[in-house]
Amino acid sequence: MKRGKSRASKDDGKGQDEPAILETEDLDRSFGRGPDPDTISLASVTAVTTNVSNKRSKPDIKIEPSAGRPMDFQISVTVIEARQLVGLNMDPVVCVEIGDEKKYTSMKESTNCPYYNEYFVFDFHLPPDVIFDKILKLSVIHSKNLLRSGTMVGTFKMDVGNVYSQPDHQFYHKWAVLCDPDDITAGCKGYIKCDIAVVAKGDNIKTPHKANETDEDDIEGNLLLPEGVPAERQWARFYVKIYRAEGLPKMNTSIMANVKKAFIGENKDLVDPYVQVQFAGQKGKTSIQKSCYEPIWNEQIIFTEQFPPLCKRMKIQIRDSDKVNDVAIGTHFIDLRKISNDGDKGFLPTLGPAWVNMYGSTRSYTLMDEYQDLNEGLGEGVSFRARLLISLAVEILDTSSPEVMSSTEVQVEGVPNISENATGKNEEFFLFGAFLEATMIDRKIGDKPINFEVTIGNYGSEVDDTPTKPKTKKSKKGDGDDEESELIQGSSDEEAMDDGELVSISTTPPMKPVITDRNYFHLPYFERKPCIYIKSWWQDQRRRLYNANIIDNIADKLEEGLNDVQEIIKTEKAFPERRLRGVLEELSNGCSTFLTVANKDQNQAGRTKLDRERLKSCMRELENMGQQAKTMRTQVKKKTVKDKFKQAQNFLQKLRFLADEPQHSVPDVYIWMISNGKRIAYARVPSKDILYSNVDEETGKDCGKVKTIFFKLPGKKGFGSAGWTVQAKTEMYLWLGLNRQRKDFLSGLPNGFEENKAVRGSGMQSSPPISLIYTMKQIFQLRVHMYQARSLFAADSTGLSDPFARVFFSTHSQVTEILNETLCPTWDQLLVFDNVELYGEASELRDDPPIIVIEIYDQDTVGKADFMGRTFAKPITKMSDEHYGPPRFPPQLEYYQVYRGNCTAGEMLAAFELLQIGPGGKADLPPIDGPTDMDRGPILPVPIGIRPVLSKYRIEVLFWGLRDLKRVNLAQVDRPRVDIECAGKGIQSALIQNYKKNPNFNTLVKWFEVDLPENELLHPPLNIRVVDCRAFGRYTLVGSHAVTSLRKFIYRPTDKTVNNWSTMEEIVIHTEPEAAVKKMETVVKLDSASDAVVKVDMPDDEKDGKGKKKRKKGGEDVEEEELDESMLDWWSKYFASIETLMEIIKAQEAEKAESEEREDMDIEGADIKPDDSNMKGAKKKKGKAKDKNKAGPGEGPPEKKRPKIDELKVYNRELENEFYHFEDWLHTFNLYRGKSGDDDEQNASDEDRLIGKFKGSLCMYKVPMSDEMSREMGIDSNMGLFQNIPHNDPINVLVRIYVIRATDLHPADINGKADPYIAIKLGKSEIKDKENYISKQLNPVFGKSFDVEATFPMDSTLTVSIYDWDLVGTDDLIGETKIDLENRYYSKHRAICGIASNYAIHGYNVWRDPMKPTQILAKLCKDNKLDSPQYGPGGRVKVANRVYTGPTEIEDENGLKKQTDEHLALAVLNHWEDFPRVGCKLVPEHVETRPLLNPDKPGIEQGRIEMWVDMFPKDMPAPGPALDISPRKPKKFELRVIIWNTDEVVLEDDDIFTGEKSSDIFVRGWLKGQQEDKQDTDVHYHSLTGEGNFNWRFIYPFDYLMAEEKIVISKKESMFSWDETEYKIPARLNIQVWDADHFSADDFLGAIELDLNRFPRGAKTAKQCTIDMVLNEQDMPMVNIFKQKRIKGWWPFIARDENDEMEITGKVEAELHLMTSEEAEKSPVGEGRNEPEPLEKPNRPDTTFLWFLTPLKAIRHLVCNQYKWLVIKIVLALLLLAIVALFLYSMPGYMAKKLLGV
Repeated sequence: MKRGKSRASKDDGKGQDEPAILETEDLDRSFGRGPDPDTISLASVTAVTTNVSNKRSKPDIKIEPSAGRPMDFQISVTVIEARQLVGLNMDPVVCVEIGDEKKYTSMKESTNCPYYNEYFVFDFHLPPDVIFDKILKLSVIHSKNLLRSGTMVGTFKMDVGNVYSQPDHQFYHKWAVLCDPDDITAGCKGYIKCDIAVVAKGDNIKTPHKANETDEDDIEGNLLLPEGVPAERQWARFYVKIYRAEGLPKMNTSIMANVKKAFIGENKDLVDPYVQVQFAGQKGKTSIQKSCYEPIWNEQIIFTEQFPPLCKRMKIQIRDSDKVNDVAIGTHFIDLRKISNDGDKGFLPTLGPAWVNMYGSTRSYTLMDEYQDLNEGLGEGVSFRARLLISLAVEILDTSSPEVMSSTEVQVEGVPNISENATGKNEEFFLFGAFLEATMIDRKIGDKPINFEVTIGNYGSEVDDTPTKPKTKKSKKGDGDDEESELIQGSSDEEAMDDGELVSISTTPPMKPVITDRNYFHLPYFERKPCIYIKSWWQDQRRRLYNANIIDNIADKLEEGLNDVQEIIKTEKAFPERRLRGVLEELSNGCSTFLTVANKDQNQAGRTKLDRERLKSCMRELENMGQQAKTMRTQVKKKTVKDKFKQAQNFLQKLRFLADEPQHSVPDVYIWMISNGKRIAYARVPSKDILYSNVDEETGKDCGKVKTIFFKLPGKKGFGSAGWTVQAKTEMYLWLGLNRQRKDFLSGLPNGFEENKAVRGSGMQSSPPISLIYTMKQIFQLRVHMYQARSLFAADSTGLSDPFARVFFSTHSQVTEILNETLCPTWDQLLVFDNVELYGEASELRDDPPIIVIEIYDQDTVGKADFMGRTFAKPITKMSDEHYGPPRFPPQLEYYQVYRGNCTAGEMLAAFELLQIGPGGKADLPPIDGPTDMDRGPILPVPIGIRPVLSKYRIEVLFWGLRDLKRVNLAQVDRPRVDIECAGKGIQSALIQNYKKNPNFNTLVKWFEVDLPENELLHPPLNIRVVDCRAFGRYTLVGSHAVTSLRKFIYRPTDKTVNNWSTMEEIVIHTEPEAAVKKMETVVKLDSASDAVVKVDMPDDEKDGKGKKKRKKGGEDVEEEELDESMLDWWSKYFASIETLMEIIKAQEAEKAESEEREDMDIEGADIKPDDSNMKGAKKKKGKAKDKNKAGPGEGPPEKKRPKIDELKVYNRELENEFYHFEDWLHTFNLYRGKSGDDDEQNASDEDRLIGKFKGSLCMYKVPMSDEMSREMGIDSNMGLFQNIPHNDPINVLVRIYVIRATDLHPADINGKADPYIAIKLGKSEIKDKENYISKQLNPVFGKSFDVEATFPMDSTLTVSIYDWDLVGTDDLIGETKIDLENRYYSKHRAICGIASNYAIHGYNVWRDPMKPTQILAKLCKDNKLDSPQYGPGGRVKVANRVYTGPTEIEDENGLKKQTDEHLALAVLNHWEDFPRVGCKLVPEHVETRPLLNPDKPGIEQGRIEMWVDMFPKDMPAPGPALDISPRKPKKFELRVIIWNTDEVVLEDDDIFTGEKSSDIFVRGWLKGQQEDKQDTDVHYHSLTGEGNFNWRFIYPFDYLMAEEKIVISKKESMFSWDETEYKIPARLNIQVWDADHFSADDFLGAIELDLNRFPRGAKTAKQCTIDMVLNEQDMPMVNIFKQKRIKGWWPFIARDENDEMEITGKVEAELHLMTSEEAEKSPVGEGRNEPEPLEKPNRPDTTFLWFLTPLKAIRHLVCNQYKWLVIKIVLALLLLAIVALFLYSMPGYMAKKLLGV
């Protein structure tokens, strides 16, 4: 039987504007992580048969709306550094802002390239679409402090959704481009390097790697932008035009308004709407239209934003303005990806002018609207709210033109009115619906009369006055949705008839429900089926919906086909490739159909630019897809099925994306179930799904078909368990089309009915019926064969359920028996439904019977049964005249997936047949022949031809022990026992007498026999239960586990040919030491936020390949360093290993990329690839070694060999993940108790339900046994097939835990840091290393080992936790990781102590296992019954016909060579997996990386820890002392910088006296930070040429980590800090030149920053010193001061000019001399020019104080040159003044003389 599948990726009725669809597929992929293929259930997605007669459409199985439900998210941002910030001598701070939360980095002083490496975490609990719309903003602020907010340098913004849609949900080490929002003409303002990750619950963070820091210095190549976004983003204007809205709901918001209306009779529209648009973190609003239900705005809102914008959605809301608070009336999201296309033939975002429909809460107004969230766009709207006419256009700005406004403020301005037909011609639409059946009505509402209301827009709504056809005189409004137009009810019937008008009937008559069973009621429609019909007027934009339907149609077929292919692969049926070829052929045919059909009606009114562009791009895409599908079809082979299947799934995703039409036309249809006037539940049907067209492909998938519609509760009521119960199930027929196409709107109904019309005289022949009366009816018997179910939901507190199934068919229901205490019930029951009456023609019912609904419940002793899940099925139908026999009968049992809400909740094995009762009555039906031996009273078992064929199997159970049992009902478990049950048979383990003393069983193996189906896929689950035997014979269930698939425990005898290996000839394997690995010199960034950059000391002073090409021709550099063994420590080995890991990952990535390219070009060659798994033995190993020796890709000239350092294996995840959880013979079964969580993902709360673990194993095989098996068992029949298993008595072990470091810890303190320390718990031993906490560090390096003694089995789980130290209060847990030591200990992978790659007896690579390789090998051979190894002369060893060669000498500490076989033995151990039958990979010496989890934040990683564990049994020789892995102490250095001279420094001052340009130069320098160690030279006053002479020495002592290339500084963060914090910063020497001023602040002139590991070699003379030394670093010879030790030369000072261009502002001659602190102590020097070894005074020219010495010259200059005219003016003025004064002085005397006539 071909299975149809429901569409899993979209809920029923997620319409085009469904607010919460953020690429539904993306979300489904990311939140519902697919399980791994072994655990995928074998159930079909939903086994509902494909339509044959096309009278019925498929139901949707997922009912609960997932949208709008909050989830946990954690967003982490690491700000690493900033570069090229624009500005002089700035003090930058970076602000990270998400939504309203802001966090700041510390301030770095006086630098344009600050290094922060600070980590911030934001936690959110929000619905996905809300969090994805939040804007993440990074901004750099200059000189912010407590008092002032600082000035903005530049910002970068992106929405969170963009980050989440990245691979691994993160950007790693990318550069964000800053730009200034207030000045868009300014260009780039700098770059911030950061990591951003968004983690939802259950996502795994992959810590990525970067192999080479030089890669990251390539800023342009690593910009923080999603793929496909150009590096240079231009500025653009987004014009959102808002024209008008209509159909707004009546909002009687204020009570006062009603009072007013009552008193004054004033009847105003009680809504003051305005439109608000949100985009990229900015908001724009239109004006408010007072009191208006049909507001007209004609305004446009203009956003200025970079293009393409890094936010995907624009939010448009109609809001009601209110004095207290504004409320949203409706919300619409515009997804920019859907209205633009970034291809080379793409188009800019464009939309409309078009109407958008808004959906939200119900239209009836209540004061406290419980569904207000729906109006805000959260969750699926439950009713039409309004529609809004908008358009959107984008214009790219030319920022160089002077007219451009430079600010990005939002602007609002008016626009002209839009013509009436701009959105299309108004047409009359007709909607018809018939309710054929209404069942499964929830019993809570079953006692009141029930009716259904259907609305489309506001038409048919009881709340609103139904709008009518727009009158011609009203046509200036141009739209039919006109609530104010006169009520049709008011006009007389005659008028209506003349018009040929119909009165719309939108509700069914109320009817009282009838009981179906205890839970549900149904409406007694019987043969009379009520109908509704509605006329409505909309702009005719059907073409949009038609095109979407064609694509959806192709996608549905593709999805169905792919589900079939998956089914075939899953159930291991033959030839999945044939089906896939068929699917691809169907796809390419569908695509070509689209190309022919879609291109019609080109010139229809109201076609927008988007319509045209979308059509073009859809046609391109589908043409392309059709071609690809054709090509792929030829390449589908048996081996490539899975790859091709994946590619086809990508097609499906693309089709779904293309089908989603952003411009709406006809609103969706809502059907409400109303009980006694109260709205109870609703269903939403997208109008495109029921839209009629003459062309079949264009018709909606449910148009003119009977669809099963489930009603759900509105809004938040539908979340969780409430949403799982069906409110009602209707079988409904819907048809929507133009009124003039109406003639065959009934053609899709099941035949055999008569129309019943409203009696209205003769003229109404064409009127639609108000009900249908079925005259034909068929009688059937339904047989439901319920065999079993498995993996059901745990509904009781015991962790089990008491399940029974209830089966509904039409108006009948029956239940199976209740099986107690199981999650895997085998009902084995036949339910017979007699006399089922179905209306319609027999032949139609045969092809297309109604669906059966099966619900599974948990019976509770009190109260009603709990719902556990639901599934659908279609029966196979047999008419009375057909023969009951193959191929269709008897039906096969099939698995059906059970759903609970949106989650799978188990599967059910059943078969269904519907048999017509003919004229001869029941006697003609096939007999029911069940097994007769069963005495089950009235319960019929499943008949023989249907039940599976059984065989006898024996199941052996290995009982090992129980672990970690928690308390049950507050009592501790003391005497547990394990009961195993499968298919009704079972066995009990021995009783554990005292769980505390020894939790292991004393009888290890027991067995039982059971009858199981021959078909392995039908095997029932095996149940494991643990009970505690209490006093007085009482039993308490502790926990249980269901093994759903027994396939992996089926014993399959080993292959004869492999067993015969001992007769093969000898194989010689040479294991010469590998040639030293050729490597690029790489700097390895360990992981996302760690500071540890690793460098293997490579002898060269340049890193760039380019630099290397310029190397001296004469062979190697002189500096070849011989590695001094004594210098190497464990960390050298660790860092070298990490580098190897990075290179392997890099090579794998390159290979993957290459293979993808190959695949794209042509996939034919794929078949020739040899299958890796078949390459046995030597070939495989050589391949690996080769892999390691491969030089990294793109390596340029041959380089020097890296010094050979022995390496270990670094696993970037848990060790057990690499070794199948060490379950090679001992399996761990988790025991659960308590109810399953009702979270979105059901496994979310499994952690809380875990009550302990059962350790053991299973083995099953058919009996009687084959001779060979009995031979194998013959050794110790008590142990059955479990031979060679160690005893399980208690054993003492020394456990040694090495913790290297933790990374990316979640901050625990307010300051965004943590003070971590390690805590270790094993059994009763607990170690808290509290005193060694590491202050304020999220990436602490611990480098510690701890020894703990343990006794297995009592202490088998090791917990390593990281706590945050607090001065006051208790310490907080940051995260912990748990390790099962017992499985490691007993595993044949030998995980007790990793095997090193080389054997050494001293030095950093000393062998740390107490057993030497020879002893380990001898033991392995003995345990596996092989001959002991034979060591021969000449370095050969023979083990089981394999000969290994290798070195035989070893050096001890004193350099003496000794003979040894250890190297040979080790070579065998390292190749142990190559041995047939007994071989397996032995755990190498390693470091594992484990995620840290916190029980309070389940599922979200809180950081990672790198560690490893060694275990040494106490009955063996004691191990040596622990390895010393304490962190490397930084080495003390002293850097001496002598500033000799400067030259060509820009002249800043004008001399007051002499007028010359001059500068008072001094030089400032620092290494660690301005506050810590800045030093200034003295001032060279009055330099006229920019030359300065200093002879001044700076001395910088510093602590340096060679491996990480970081300076370590410890300082208190603030005066309130309790202790010092350690910082690691890059070694960068800053030298600045300043102009000293006496009274004002000194002026900054220029600076240079030298990275001591890699800076340009200084120029020999000032002339050769150019700005290129800084700007074109890559072409310059580079030096490393740590290798060069001493260097002298000229370097340029640079600064930015007004145009932000770099310019040279001076040159400095300096000498750098690096010494270790010991050398520095031997030859001390003084700072400045002080003793010892003083530098001589500079010979400064006299010009500095010249005017002092030659005053006359200065005066002459002053008087004659500079102030000549001023002096003349002053002299003249003084003369004048003197004359006036003299005059006034002598005047009175003269007057007196004159008067007296003296």
